[in-house]
This record gives sequence, structure tokens and C-alpha cells, in this order.
Amino acid sequence: MNESTLCPRMEKASQILSKRWAVLIIYQLLSGRQRFCTIEAALPISGRLLSERLKDLEQEGIVLREVFPETPVRIEYSLTEKGRALEPVIRGIEAWSIDWVK
Repeated sequence: MNESTLCPRMEKASQILSKRWAVLIIYQLLSGRQRFCTIEAALPISGRLLSERLKDLEQEGIVLREVFPETPVRIEYSLTEKGRALEPVIRGIEAWSIDWVK
């Protein structure tokens, strides 16, 4: 496939989702709002890389970062409407992996 026949939106979506850990972070957040430490404990990922990926996903409008002015400050992450729209895709990958990945 040459460059001129690629759909720019499909290419952009592939770039977003192909970043290491992005899909697994989205998968983790499908179960609801979570704190950084909960996501970090669920995935074998460094805190630095998790922070970077969450920022990337936030910039893309997939993840929402909410800061609660408490002592100590509480920060929670959740999926936006755009992020939740990925659920059928993520669940499809999950089903495919159960059937085909050993």
C-alpha cells in the first residue's frame, strides 16, 4: 500500500493505539476511574512510562485526569467519551486474543 492510499485518520488511530502500553492502559480504565498507583500496580510498567502514556492519552482526549484539592492531593484517571468509544475495539482484541494467542 503506498502512502497516498492510506487513510490519514486510520493512520493516526494506529499511531495512538500502537504506542507501547496504550491499549492496556485503556483496557485497565474500562473498569472505571482509578488512581495512578492502582494502574501502576495492575500493569508491569514503570511509573515514568505510565505517566508519559497517560499524558499522551490525555492529550488525545482519550483519558481524563482529575485533580481533587484534598490533603494530600488526589488525582484520578478515567476514560472520556472518546476513550469509552474504544471499548468494542478493546473487547474485540481481548476476544481474539483468547481464541488465537497462545
